[in-house]
Amino acid sequence: MKTMSRNRLTLKAAQGFFTTWALMKASRMEPGNILTLVFFLFSFFFYCYVDAHISQSIFSKNRKATVTAAVISVIFTTLYMAVDYPGYIDTLTNPLFRMGIIVSTFLGFCSLFYNILLFLFSFTADKVRLRNLLFTEPYDPAQPVSPVKCSLPWLSKALTSLRLFYVKHTALCAFLLCMIFWFPYFLYQYPGIMTPDSVNQFEQVLGVIPYSNHHPWVHTLSIKLLYNIGYKLTGNMVVAISFYTFFQMCILAFSVSYFVSTMKKYCVRARICLLVTLFYALVPYHAVHSVTLWKDILFAAAVLCLGCSSLCLIRKTGVMDLCIFTISGLMLCLFRSNGWYAFILCLPFLLISFRKKARIMFPVILGIFLCAVLIKYPVMKAFQVTQPDLIESLSIPTQQITAVICNDRSLTEEELELIENVVDLTHIKKLYDPSYADNIKELVRAGNQEYLAEHKWEFFKLWAKLGLRYPGDYAKAYIRQTYGYWYPDSFYPVADVEGVSATSLGVSHTPLIGGPLVIKTKEISIKLGGMLPLYGPLWSMGAVLWVLIFCIGNAFVRDETPKLILYLPSVALLLTVLIATPVATEFRYAYFMVFALPFYIVTSMLMLHHNN
Repeated sequence: MKTMSRNRLTLKAAQGFFTTWALMKASRMEPGNILTLVFFLFSFFFYCYVDAHISQSIFSKNRKATVTAAVISVIFTTLYMAVDYPGYIDTLTNPLFRMGIIVSTFLGFCSLFYNILLFLFSFTADKVRLRNLLFTEPYDPAQPVSPVKCSLPWLSKALTSLRLFYVKHTALCAFLLCMIFWFPYFLYQYPGIMTPDSVNQFEQVLGVIPYSNHHPWVHTLSIKLLYNIGYKLTGNMVVAISFYTFFQMCILAFSVSYFVSTMKKYCVRARICLLVTLFYALVPYHAVHSVTLWKDILFAAAVLCLGCSSLCLIRKTGVMDLCIFTISGLMLCLFRSNGWYAFILCLPFLLISFRKKARIMFPVILGIFLCAVLIKYPVMKAFQVTQPDLIESLSIPTQQITAVICNDRSLTEEELELIENVVDLTHIKKLYDPSYADNIKELVRAGNQEYLAEHKWEFFKLWAKLGLRYPGDYAKAYIRQTYGYWYPDSFYPVADVEGVSATSLGVSHTPLIGGPLVIKTKEISIKLGGMLPLYGPLWSMGAVLWVLIFCIGNAFVRDETPKLILYLPSVALLLTVLIATPVATEFRYAYFMVFALPFYIVTSMLMLHHNN
């Protein structure tokens, strides 16, 4: 502070002023609120501290850090204000004042995020400090584990034994901890949570309806396999369903165990491994999802395993890692429709990243691709598996065109006739929900979807024309349809489903434990995500995306661009969600990203070539 020039102090004061303005608007405060002064003082002194800290660190001449921080700060500000900005100007009518408020708020948020990012980069890019803080020397069985000190000798001995067991068997402990903490949910939700989507797949398992790839056929077959094994052994449908549920729990817990094992290979400290394990074992939506019969659950495990196996294969080519890479790669392609497109997008980058191990990796990567092609096309055709209809992948365009119609925009007679050849517009305004596309998709299905399929090019031109004519309507419709995946301050219920949806198939919710205490404990654990600060962001898809963006930026700052291949599958999957999501805030569509959150954070700080 003393050595800072007057001009720099003036700049920090200006940044603090605009940041105060941004925080005031974001928190809906009036300018006279005394907390605005608190905001200014905190931001001003924080900016001065960051300036002094950076000037004395390894970042003083690091242009990559400043450029990366600037770019990400603009991204974060845009993502936040795209949803929140109408609240800043809702009482203003003068266009000049409205623009002034928006620009001032934008500058304030950019200053805030820029300085926070620089501050964080100053730690995450300091490899020497991180190595001392997060990493340890490889475990040596010959070296005794330091005892746990306690006033009671027997307790000290027991804790020391537990610590020794955990250090020796970290991955096994991760698996067991997850299963132990998830098991009460298994007993309470027995034989598993089945929503209408799950029931639809179960109908296919029983042969009540034909096979459909609307819900991935390979995932349906996995349910059928475990169900048939369970039914042959027990003759009970409810117990048979629980075989698949328990299998899913084991696969999810195995993916956590494999992640912890990967961290151990990179000499991450045992306490960090334990902290990561507790994230999976104790955050309740993991337990709820582990017993929910959705394709998204095993898919999330596959994404995590693919990232971990890629990390291991960058370092050393092992047989187990190759097997997990292959299986998780196939699951990525076959357990969600968007996973196939994400893999195609990743394919050239995977080949480039593993070019130095081409002899081993190229056959594996191309084998995954060819095997997926074989299953998705000739095999499914041979088994007469119905593919999703056209409108299923057109959620965003149909919502945007519908927004234009509902806003009473001018359409030519030809444009209106083209639309009316597909749907009846009589009740479209009542059916349109800006954040939920299924209403309009069902309207198309009730109309003439065949006409849409036969005139795809004409409808594409219509969509493009209306977008150029009414870009504001398109932008608002897109924001409302996707905001839950990138805006960090939106509320949506997570893991609140339970039981078995109404069905006459012979399966029902049959809890093995219950009572007011169990029910109330479950309700409170789920609701805490919407009540506690610092804990709440773990329930936000948007917040997780911001962490992912930070980790990507950190790879550039640390000059570790080979790490980008670890994040690419998640980025590609998110892009496919943002292109075709039918629901703005469906947590399970981005569960793969939430499940891999610790992976993003830990890998952003790893030294790829750290020898154990």
